[in-house]
Amino acid sequence: MSQEPNLFWKKVGFIFSGTALAQAIPLLGSLLIARIYAPTEFGVFAAWLGVVSVAAIVLTGRFEAALAVVPDGEPRRLAACATFIVAAGVAVLAGAALLLVRWLLPSLFVSFTIGLIWLLVPASFAMACTNIWQYWAAAEGRLRLLAAIRIVQACAITGAQIIIGYMAPNAIVLAGGYFGGVILTVLWAAAIMPLRRNEQEKLEWREAMQFWSAYRRFPLLALPADSINTIAAQLPIFILATRFGTEVAGYFALAMRVLGAPISLLGTAVLDVFKRVSATSFREQGHCREDYRRTFRVLATGAVFATIILISVSEFAFTFFFGEQWREAGVFAVWLMPMFAFRFVASPLSYVFYITNKQHVDLGWQVALLLVTMFSLYFPRDHITAIQAYSTGYSGLYVFYLWLSWYFSKGVKKNDSHC
Repeated sequence: MSQEPNLFWKKVGFIFSGTALAQAIPLLGSLLIARIYAPTEFGVFAAWLGVVSVAAIVLTGRFEAALAVVPDGEPRRLAACATFIVAAGVAVLAGAALLLVRWLLPSLFVSFTIGLIWLLVPASFAMACTNIWQYWAAAEGRLRLLAAIRIVQACAITGAQIIIGYMAPNAIVLAGGYFGGVILTVLWAAAIMPLRRNEQEKLEWREAMQFWSAYRRFPLLALPADSINTIAAQLPIFILATRFGTEVAGYFALAMRVLGAPISLLGTAVLDVFKRVSATSFREQGHCREDYRRTFRVLATGAVFATIILISVSEFAFTFFFGEQWREAGVFAVWLMPMFAFRFVASPLSYVFYITNKQHVDLGWQVALLLVTMFSLYFPRDHITAIQAYSTGYSGLYVFYLWLSWYFSKGVKKNDSHC
């Protein structure tokens, strides 16, 4: 490994503690949110948030994923500035495009109220900004700041959705609370980790162009791959709402939200550390197989225990904590558990595709994932079979994904590595 194993897991443990709090806040908040908002309203908000999540990926051109492989210090700060410029420019274009599409094809937005439509681009840009700051903090090894950003965002979003939800418990209030919380996070992150250290510092266009040129494979390959991945993750909400109603979509959305919190808790912490140490290993040794092997063992062990526990208690827990009206969400969680277990292991290790410059392989896998998602949810006649087929197909593809990432972790030709 590029670092001592004990140091690696000490860092993971530190991020884990911060991530645990950041995950626990919305999870505990869900106990109130589920009792304030009806499943149908939660389903509409989940669909809106799905659009925002995809757009936030697109706005940055996925340049923020390159920050971990940029040299430490000033080069990375300049790279972060260049990424913010991309996000702002694309957001302006996206806003203009949204106005044009709404004028030409108003039927595309029948599922959203006018308020939800107007919030789409601002919320997407705000989410993109927080993503950039989190990638930047992780790449710099500023683990306390990374944990703080996540905690502030979780508190702001959850608090806003609960407080104003008592006034008008509908989808637009959920979206407004989310947007307000992210804006507060952006302002706080900008104050704590400013883009410029003093007034004399500024980003030269020449430096920005050099960064965009050097890491052009990220928007060309990583952006489509990650956009497709996000679309595949959000698409079930739209398909289930269209085919089986917003109530089923609401159950599914809550199951994904609650189940995703504990199962991704350690995975997120591991990813934040693994990005930095694996990139360092490739720069120094040309491989990161030891980092990969040790990380895989811990993640796989955690996945097995989490699966056993969560399958045993899911239905009872959803009914007890959220109310009888959400019992079906607990059943959905049992069906989805295998998929989350494989994602828990595969997602942190997938950063190998970036540092080995194999984004084209990742793109092909993401296309396959999107196709499996569409076929598994469109063709079954009932929502039970659809969700079970979706979980099974996802799980099978993650097994193949793990094999690919392990293969590439063992080393690449020197001239084929980005590092």
